[in-house]
Amino acid sequence: MDFDLTEEQRLLQDSVARLLGDKYGFEQRKAAMKTPEGWSREVWAQYAELGLLGLPFAEDEGGFGGSHVETMLVAEQLGKAIALEPWIPTVVIGGGFLRAGAEASVRAELVPQIAAGELILAFAHTERQSRYDLNDVTTTAKKDGSGWVISGRKGMVIHGDSAGKLVVTARTAGGQRDAKGIGVFLVDANGPGVTRRGYRTVDGQRAAEVELSGARAEAVLGNPEDGLPLVDQVVDETIVALAAEAVGCMQVAHDMTIDYMKTRKQFDRPIGSFQALQHRAADMLVQLEQARSMSYFAAMGVEERDPVERRKNMASVKVQIGRSARFVGQQSIQLHGGIAMTMEYAAGHYFKRLTVNDAMFGDADYWVRFLANTGGLVQAA
Repeated sequence: MDFDLTEEQRLLQDSVARLLGDKYGFEQRKAAMKTPEGWSREVWAQYAELGLLGLPFAEDEGGFGGSHVETMLVAEQLGKAIALEPWIPTVVIGGGFLRAGAEASVRAELVPQIAAGELILAFAHTERQSRYDLNDVTTTAKKDGSGWVISGRKGMVIHGDSAGKLVVTARTAGGQRDAKGIGVFLVDANGPGVTRRGYRTVDGQRAAEVELSGARAEAVLGNPEDGLPLVDQVVDETIVALAAEAVGCMQVAHDMTIDYMKTRKQFDRPIGSFQALQHRAADMLVQLEQARSMSYFAAMGVEERDPVERRKNMASVKVQIGRSARFVGQQSIQLHGGIAMTMEYAAGHYFKRLTVNDAMFGDADYWVRFLANTGGLVQAA
C-alpha cells in the first residue's frame, strides 16, 4: 500500500507547520490561554485563510473537499503545538454532523460561516451519569408543533462557552440506555432556554456545563428517532483526528526528552549517556511509532462501510494510542525530572493534553473492554 503523500497533501502539511511555527510558540500559547475566550481569534482567522476550517466540506458548499488523510495531517500539526483553538469540535465533530446529517439548506447556510471562521460549533452529549456510553441519554426532546423542545443538562462540552451553535443529543423515545430513540439537534447556543458555565480544562482548553430548559431546536440532524448511528459515525471520524493529535504531542514530547538528555548532566556526564535511560528513550520511540502506524490505520479504517467493523477498527486505534500516549507522557515527565512538573515548562502541558485526548470518547481501558465483549478484532473461525 502506498503511504506517500500527494503534492497537495505535503503543501497542506507544510503550510500548517509554518503557520504554527510562526504564531504558536509556547509563550504565545500561554498568552492566548489567558484571554477571555482562552484561544486566539487571530490564529483562528489564519486557519480560515489556509482553508483549514472548510477542510472536510464539499467544494461546491464552500469547503476544501479534504479526506480523512487531510484531517490526520492537520490534527498532527495542531497536536505538536498543543493548539487551543476549537478546530476538532467545530470542523471535525460539528462538520461531521452537518455533512452526514444536515439538510442541504442547513449546510448552505452554515458551512460558509464555518469556513470563514465566523461560527463555532460544540458537541453537547456527555451527561453526569453517561461516562463514555454514547447511548446513555436522559436529556429529552419533545415534539412541539413542527419543531422540537429540548430539556436537560450536558457536561464537559468542549468549547461550549464560545460556540455559536450546539449539536445536542436528546432522547425522543425509549429508556435511558436504549439505542433507539436518540435524536441529534442543532440548537442556538445564545437562544432562550440555554444556560452555559464555561471553565478551563486541565490541558488548557475551554469547556462548559450546559443546561437546556425548553430550548428550541433549529434543525434536526439525521433521524430524530434513530440518531445513534449518526453519532457513532461522527465519533469514529473524530477518533482519526484525536489519534493524529496525540501523535503530534508524542513526537514533540519525545524530541524534547532526547534534547534534554543530551544537555542535562549528572556525575559530569550527560544523562543520555546512561544506558538505562537510553533504553527508556528507545522504548518511547517504539511506542511513538506504533501510535503513528495506528494513526495511519485510523484514516483508512474509518472508511469501512460495515459500522460494526468500523467501530472495532477505531476501538483498536483508541487502545494503542491511549497506551502509547500514557507511556510516552510518563517517561517524558520522569526523564525530565522536577522541571517537567512546572507550569513554565512545556513537557507537562503535552502530557496533560495526551491525558485529556485519551479520555475523549472513551479511554484505552474502555475500548479494551469493548473489544473483549464484542469478540475481539478478528472473529474465530
